[in-house]
Amino acid sequence: MSFTRASGILLHPTSLPGRYGIGDLGQPAYRFVDFLVKTKQQLWQILPLGPTGHGNSPYMCYSAMAGNPMLISLDMLVEQELLDKADLVNVPEGPSERVDYEQVIPYKLALLKQAAQAFQPKQSQAFQEFCQAQAFWLEDYSLFMALKDANNGLSWSAWEPAIAKRQPDALAMWRDKLADAIFLQKFLQFEFCRQWFALKAYANERHIQIIGDMPIYVAHDSADVWAFPEIFMIDPETLTPSEMAGVPPDYFSETGQLWGNPTYNWDVLEKTEFDWWLKRIKTSLAYVDQIRIDHFRGFESYWAIPAGEETAINGQWVEAPGVALFEQVEKILGKLPFLAEDLGIITPEVEALRDQFGFPGMKILQFAFGSDHRNPYLPFNCDRNFVIYTGTHDNDTTVGWYNSANDYEKQRLTTFVGGVGPESVHWAMIRLALSSIATLAIIPLQDLLGLDSTARMNTPGLAEGNWEWRFDAAMLNPTLCQQFTTLTELYGRATHQWP
Repeated sequence: MSFTRASGILLHPTSLPGRYGIGDLGQPAYRFVDFLVKTKQQLWQILPLGPTGHGNSPYMCYSAMAGNPMLISLDMLVEQELLDKADLVNVPEGPSERVDYEQVIPYKLALLKQAAQAFQPKQSQAFQEFCQAQAFWLEDYSLFMALKDANNGLSWSAWEPAIAKRQPDALAMWRDKLADAIFLQKFLQFEFCRQWFALKAYANERHIQIIGDMPIYVAHDSADVWAFPEIFMIDPETLTPSEMAGVPPDYFSETGQLWGNPTYNWDVLEKTEFDWWLKRIKTSLAYVDQIRIDHFRGFESYWAIPAGEETAINGQWVEAPGVALFEQVEKILGKLPFLAEDLGIITPEVEALRDQFGFPGMKILQFAFGSDHRNPYLPFNCDRNFVIYTGTHDNDTTVGWYNSANDYEKQRLTTFVGGVGPESVHWAMIRLALSSIATLAIIPLQDLLGLDSTARMNTPGLAEGNWEWRFDAAMLNPTLCQQFTTLTELYGRATHQWP
């Protein structure tokens, strides 16, 4: 797919401002789109939108196709008369700069249940049509979540064997027994989609495209693995992964990374002509305009770790049918608006797969100054068909990175840009990204705001305290807007003709 030279911001909706403890799809989201328009951006990149599990990571969701109910706007439920303004008076006191999930989730969930009860007697035609259109994932997901609640949050592999193994009689019994809980889950997905698609339409009408994010793997404790265990490497007796995903030992980790997600049973997937993948991608393309594929290299070959291993050391590389998959997806869905997350140690075979389908790769400027002029992340070593970032959700903020960088990296950057200090390093890096030849440039909002490590979104390997950062609307002040707009125009990324 060909892209026009453009730029945008990386910001997950949970980081938006608002009075309910977590960003949502209400008015602050629309005001953020207005900010993008005002500064002549054309892209809004987000993280996966799915319902998060333990650790609140959007990369470990209960479904590859559902939306996160915590993003539903309570104010919009008031507008629909599903809640009353009086219901929103006693908002828990919490930090405005971080999401306190332990406080937010029970507070919002209680109000969402109340809204569902108000909605149930007057179910709309739109709701019925939604349930029918999305039945291929919604039926399993809503039952899965209802069962999970009934089992006090236990992983599905620990449920009683009859329902864990989806015996028809058990499925029928539990669908009847949990009818109200199943309805709640369907309502939450209906309302999430109603609010999300309204926001997306607002953005698209203003020439803002949304870049979504698709993790290559799904969580073991998910509706997808429970409903389709045959397409994953799952032990039929224990119902746990027989083969797990991860990455091998490298410079950063002597034992590699053991993610714990089940790998795919690609033989079975090929026999189905990749039907599950086609449905997953088609569903995702309804939510967003472009898709960043996380851990793209796993479509060429992946690190497979046997069950029982406690580290990633004893894994092995296994070839994946990436060419066959993308050929089938392209055949059914047409040319694909994919961006390939091709970071780390990438082989020529992975690059060949990426280039065969014309997917833009990624370049991260924080990686550019640790070696000499041959560093592939330096702007002059970047090709057009790339997305260049100052950093991603997994990196420290640019100011935080600079503060902890070694002397060599600081000197290389200073020499490269002709002088830089901690108070201006983020603008220096933003200039490098925007001025590069890469067709697309994405700036995390934390870098635009010049924030330090306290605003970091995620620290890989750290179990607690991630995915919490939020900003204050006052931070997007006129001076910042003007400076960002000027640079966007200066470096030829304001290519849409605004009225």
